[in-house]
Amino acid sequence: MRRLLKRAAVVVTVLTVAAGITVVGYVQSVQFPADPVDVQASTLYYRDGKTILARVGTQNHSDVALSAVPVEVQKAVLAAEDRDFYDHSGYSVRGILRAVVANIRGKREGASTITQQYVRNAYLTQDVSLDRKAKELALAIKLERKLTKDQILERYLNTIYYGRNAYGIAAAAHAYFGVTTDRLTAAQGAVLAAVIKDPFRYDPANDAAAAQQRWAWVVDAAREEGWLSGDVKYPAVSPTSAAVAGPSGIVVDRVEQELAAHGVTPRMLHTQGLSIVTTLDAKAQAAGIAQVAKHMAGQPKDLRVALVAVDPRSGGVLAYYGGKQRGYFDDASAVHPAASTFKPIVLAAALEAGISAQSLWDGSSPRLFPGRLGVPLYNHDGLQCPVCTLEESMVESLNTPFYAVTEKLGADSVRRMAHNLGIPPAYGSTPALVDGRGDPKPGRTRPDIAIGRYAVAPADLATVYGTFAGAGVRHDRHFVESVTGPGGRRIWKGQPRSRHALDRAAAADVTSVLAAVVDRHAMTPDRPAAGKTGTQQWGNTSDNQDAWMAGYTPELACAVWIGKADPGPIRDKRGKAIEGETLPAQLWTAFTREALRGRPVTPLPGPANVGKPAAFDIKPPTAAPGAKPVAPNGIQPRPEQFAPDARRQADLGTKDAGLTKQPRVAQ
Repeated sequence: MRRLLKRAAVVVTVLTVAAGITVVGYVQSVQFPADPVDVQASTLYYRDGKTILARVGTQNHSDVALSAVPVEVQKAVLAAEDRDFYDHSGYSVRGILRAVVANIRGKREGASTITQQYVRNAYLTQDVSLDRKAKELALAIKLERKLTKDQILERYLNTIYYGRNAYGIAAAAHAYFGVTTDRLTAAQGAVLAAVIKDPFRYDPANDAAAAQQRWAWVVDAAREEGWLSGDVKYPAVSPTSAAVAGPSGIVVDRVEQELAAHGVTPRMLHTQGLSIVTTLDAKAQAAGIAQVAKHMAGQPKDLRVALVAVDPRSGGVLAYYGGKQRGYFDDASAVHPAASTFKPIVLAAALEAGISAQSLWDGSSPRLFPGRLGVPLYNHDGLQCPVCTLEESMVESLNTPFYAVTEKLGADSVRRMAHNLGIPPAYGSTPALVDGRGDPKPGRTRPDIAIGRYAVAPADLATVYGTFAGAGVRHDRHFVESVTGPGGRRIWKGQPRSRHALDRAAAADVTSVLAAVVDRHAMTPDRPAAGKTGTQQWGNTSDNQDAWMAGYTPELACAVWIGKADPGPIRDKRGKAIEGETLPAQLWTAFTREALRGRPVTPLPGPANVGKPAAFDIKPPTAAPGAKPVAPNGIQPRPEQFAPDARRQADLGTKDAGLTKQPRVAQ
């Protein structure tokens, strides 16, 4: 037994020596490139692959000596990226073990040292391959023999990408704080150290919560190492200075965020001369920007606009307007109560349940429903229709029939349909389409979902209407078709998911009903189209806070929103309350017309007549006190005996007691 153990020990020793010789030989065989890799700007193209959308690249760069960087700032970077930097020889065994443990716990953490990161950025590509990783390790070991630790750290700080088009710590200090490196504080240094891991997400201008969480982690890590003492507070950070100005800058942000999710890092985008073909259509994007400018000219300056158009056949974004400038908010990704633009989702859920668009419902107003907790529900402008089809209820945007449908189906059923069609399950950490804190039923969905009670993003509403236009097939919304490197080397190609979210026949009936809406309200953009407006009332007033129009043709689905940065009354230049069928509908119609000008006209599908046109909710309703009897058929205005603020409920109205306004959420 002892002889066997000796033999095993000899074998292990020989293998270890052989492996060591092999590693040493490999390290010696890897040669340093003559010069560091040149930094090159990348080009974003429209979907034709030829027309340039934007150029993005690192032009803001100047080197500084390590002595010009405060020690507290150096330590913050080490705490975030490589705590063992001054103790290892280019690679860190402790870092590798820490990364393994983190990955086992479900947290992604890299094991590359600062030396390895510098080598990768300066001499290699960002490819994820064993060959590149082996070369990276070999060059890191050789560099440690060639340069001092301070020299390596200085080079690293001067070449790392910090976001905001800032390449190197001098540019980053100016971009984030407007100071030179020698004036950076420990707290500011922790901000810069935090963004290295993800220059887009951890920029507080893009995601303030994530940025501060990462900053706190860096501060705690520095404390653990004994490199930081005393209290530090999160510092004020300058608003982002866009390399690409105007609405296109927001598109660049969205592209950068999407690429990062697929492994094409912000550093790669800004330094490696990539060619990115986006889904944006040059004609549609120009039409969106031009029509927003035209329709908002002379309007109050505090009004905000979002416009998102998608291709129903692929989910590719054709046009995107989230605001005039890059900044703290992208209005196309911020959420607002959907108002009556949500009613088609209720109709889709009804059709899937076998309830026909020609089924009969009680459209009387006001009405009491169990889900309203004793608060009467009114139709806008006091409209009455005691015996009304769902189609006519949609055309006239009546609230009471769709509320009744939702109570019959169950609010959760409508919520599931919304998620299937394109509304995400959550916005950040906040669940979507459920009551929040201070609402009657936190965490649960009430039938008020039928009348747009809950907030959604314009971009997601465009996806929903794109699913209707796509015959019930939902495609993941996306901005990027492909990414290639210098020389045409393919780096990434988009493969968005598609799935059947709604029966084709049901989608055809939704389209038929929404086409009647567009025709009745004269919103046709010179070709067959379907759509729906929506207006969110401001509190208990005669004003509105959000106005919507969403619609589609077979080639393009678009959602338009007009509101304010913080919820408040929205009025036009004449002082009149803005409603969905005013500015948003006018903007949507003009944009769709211009975006599709010159393209063949495609007819909409005819109705499939899903379900039976049965009578459902047409029993005498439980009316609110004071309601006056009305004729049994047809849509009629409600008697003037009701107070103006009760009549005035444009599509939704959160004036109802017990309901709260949805805050604007930045994305």
